[in-house]
Parts: sequence; structure tokens; C-alpha cells
Amino acid sequence: MRPIIKVCGMRSAQNIREVEALGIDWMGFIFWPKSSRYITECPAYLPTKCKRIGVFVDEDIKTIKKIAGDYALDYIQLHGSESPTYCKQLNGFHLIKAFNIATAEDFLPTTAYEGLVDYFLFDTKARLPGGSGQQFDWTVLADYVGETPFLLSGGIGPKDAVRLRTLFSAGSGSIAAKCLGIDLNSRFETAPGLKDIATLRNFITQLSH
Repeated sequence: MRPIIKVCGMRSAQNIREVEALGIDWMGFIFWPKSSRYITECPAYLPTKCKRIGVFVDEDIKTIKKIAGDYALDYIQLHGSESPTYCKQLNGFHLIKAFNIATAEDFLPTTAYEGLVDYFLFDTKARLPGGSGQQFDWTVLADYVGETPFLLSGGIGPKDAVRLRTLFSAGSGSIAAKCLGIDLNSRFETAPGLKDIATLRNFITQLSH
């Protein structure tokens, strides 16, 4: 079974149409002003065939709820230091909580969020929130023992399709059972917020075979 494919950091209406046409599952829009992919105004086209994910970093709850309504978001991704109490204030929304991972100890904080969010997203530990374009050691995923399924993020690139196919195979055991998807961004861009369609298409084809 093919993993959930999320393409994040979208802004351009035409690029959104082209990426959506590749048959991806989720599309991410970044509402953090410090990001180079910050979406300052609603694009002329928003996806209708894949789920819309809004990415926020320690944002005001009221602001999140307004944007979620304006953009008809399917999921809210929290990529900052949002607490379990903060997550409870978004009751009624589908939530993804991001965690920066380098070692097995970095999974410990996830325990407090069990039952509060739909998915975790495991990204590479970096100095600032958001993607660094770098990968962490995926073998550490075997140390995750939580019940909440997760998406893998952090520097996934065009050359990783075969490795990911192996990761998601039945022989990967608990990793395959809990890792339900991948998050793609900077390694598939020609410029911040602009995805290379041919490269993405080739990657998806390789991942699916």
C-alpha cells in the first residue's frame, strides 16, 4: 500500500494545480511569517482532490481557527512548541504535531500528546522551526513505541524513493505499521514554494512500483 504523500510549502495557483494532478494525498500551506514559503494571500486556486494542511508555529488559537475556516483546511499541523493544553484548545480539528528528531530520546515528549492529535510528524532536529532540508538517521524510527501514527519528514529527496519503498514494505515491521506517510518539500523545488513537476512525478512513480 502506497504511503500518504504530502507536498508542503505551496503558494502558486498553477503549481498547485500541477502538483495536485500528480495524485498526491495532502498539500501543505505554511502560515508562519518567518518561512520563505509563507503564504501571504490566498492563491487563485486551492486543491479540491487532496486534503489541505495548514502549517503553523506557535500561532494564536483564534488566528488558526480563522485561517482554517478561510482556507477550508482539513488538518492543522503544529510545528512549534505547542503544549498538550494548546492542542486541547483545538478540539474538533484534525491535528498533526511535529517533533524534531535526532535520537531515541527525542520521542519521549510525544507521550504527552497521545490521544490529542491524529498524526505526529517526525522532522530533522534544527535550530529553527520548520524544515532544514536535511535528513536524520531513519533507523532511529525503530525506537518509536507510541500508538499515534506518523509521517516522515526532513530532507526527503528524489533519490530516496527506493529506500522509502523498502521502509514501507511489510518486512520493515513496526516502522511500516506506524509510518503512514512522507512529507516532501525543498528537495523537489526550483525555488522556494515552486515544485518541479517532472521530478515529483518520477519520484512518485518509483515509490509506487
